[in-house]
Amino acid sequence: MIRLVASDIDGTLLPYGETAIPAEIFQEIVRLEKRGILFCPASGRQYASLRKLFAPVADRVPFLCENGAVVYGPGSPGPVLGKTAMDRQSALALARDIHARPELEVLISGANTSYLCPKGEEIAPLVRDFVGNNTVLLARPEDMPEDVVKVSAYCPALGPAAALAELAPRWGGAFQAAVAGEVWLDFTLADKGKGLTQLCAALGIGLDEVMAFGDNFNDIPMLSIAGRPYLMDRAAPELKARFPVRCARVADVLRTL
Repeated sequence: MIRLVASDIDGTLLPYGETAIPAEIFQEIVRLEKRGILFCPASGRQYASLRKLFAPVADRVPFLCENGAVVYGPGSPGPVLGKTAMDRQSALALARDIHARPELEVLISGANTSYLCPKGEEIAPLVRDFVGNNTVLLARPEDMPEDVVKVSAYCPALGPAAALAELAPRWGGAFQAAVAGEVWLDFTLADKGKGLTQLCAALGIGLDEVMAFGDNFNDIPMLSIAGRPYLMDRAAPELKARFPVRCARVADVLRTL
């Protein structure tokens, strides 16, 4: 029996480049809730961005944010059900390393704010206006005023796979690194699997009662522990070899519940 549906957003519910969740998803969320099945967005995005994206149902669903580093329950605002902070000094050293590389921009995540030290003109409007994050500009990473839950490299020119190859030798042992879309590489102490485990423990739901959807490498921990994982048809071949059950549209599978 499925009691919780956890779904990635970008590349899963939303094709890359699109900004609005289809209305049919909100209709399915309400229908499933009436059947005792909770829906949970699971994303690298922050809480504020996800609440805007899911505005019609924002008070009715939990949110797994920042790749599982912060988990919120339903409500307005919902209670924090889990938070996994990084060691501050190590996180800031990583942020400085990313910031020092000319081809990369750094994003440092707090519980519900994105902190940027922009070198170019592209990243701030992208994060603030397109993604919809609460955004603060810093002169340097050390000015970060709260716990660090995620450090991200924005790498449109280099690409996340190449950025991972450059950064992983130094930082792969200290943090979990995951490709999180076409231009993002994320470092955390948490992952979507840990966030999902915290959420299920708080709600009294078994992992075998979870259906999960994803399309990218940062979804692997969540898909690996969910009782019924679905991989999107457009996912990378390496993921298809690991997760044989696939779909083209999340809404089509939800209708079967």
